[in-house]
Amino acid sequence: MSVVTKIILDADNELRYPSIGEFEGLKNYFNHSEERIIIVRILRDKQEDIIKLASKAIFQIHPEYIAPGGNAEGAKKRSLCLRDYGWYLRLVTYGILSGEKESIEQLGTIGVKEMYNSLGVPILGMTDSIECLKNASLEFLSDSQADCVVPYFNFIIQSMSN
Repeated sequence: MSVVTKIILDADNELRYPSIGEFEGLKNYFNHSEERIIIVRILRDKQEDIIKLASKAIFQIHPEYIAPGGNAEGAKKRSLCLRDYGWYLRLVTYGILSGEKESIEQLGTIGVKEMYNSLGVPILGMTDSIECLKNASLEFLSDSQADCVVPYFNFIIQSMSN
């Protein structure tokens, strides 16, 4: 749910007009909308490069994943891991565009820990791989852009860790 939708629904549920604080939040959201769009375009356009950097990093941290018997052994299993990287990068862009983390939670983190556990995928490896994805993404962003992006990656990492 976008910031705008949330403010409207909250006000409507309480039978009131949006507050001054909520208007200020909207003003801030709209003042930074162009920057959010630029960030999303960078992440979209650099997705392949980001995923390559992140995959190299995770397999350096956890070489056992690509070793015989590992979760990312062979081309097929490795491509499934990389597919998840693309999914999580898209989730981050959804959060950046909407200005909130609820969409990330609803679309990608509710039940994810249970799913990975049922598939035999180590949660530590997943949190490490999201950290690698975050670090790889930051290679293509300015410091101010990174400040916008980091909380969304951290939210995913935290959701998996709990």
